[in-house]
Amino acid sequence: MARSTEERPADGYGSNTGMCGDTVVMSLFVSGGRITRASFRVDGCATTLACAAAAARFAEGKTVQEAWEIDPAYILDLVGPLPPESEHCAELAVGALYLALSDYRENRRSPWKKLYRKE
Repeated sequence: MARSTEERPADGYGSNTGMCGDTVVMSLFVSGGRITRASFRVDGCATTLACAAAAARFAEGKTVQEAWEIDPAYILDLVGPLPPESEHCAELAVGALYLALSDYRENRRSPWKKLYRKE
């Protein structure tokens, strides 16, 4: 029996914890080289949540290569002006995205590794 999208492991997974203690976990589902779904979990403040949501939403529909071009400055533009002490939240979210993209690339090279990943 085939698994639904909700049951299959993510094609790319990344978890990033900042010095502030906030954590962003990003999961990417890819089909035909395009990100069809980006989901996330956040353990942290509302600003980290907003930045993670912006990164995930912006990544969806992009090719994997286009997603590598997402940077913290773009996320800050989407979320709006933040106080300087909160700008690291965008870096945290983009870092989780980059880790998920790296994991996707590694899983393409060695697909068996995805089955043993702990999410």
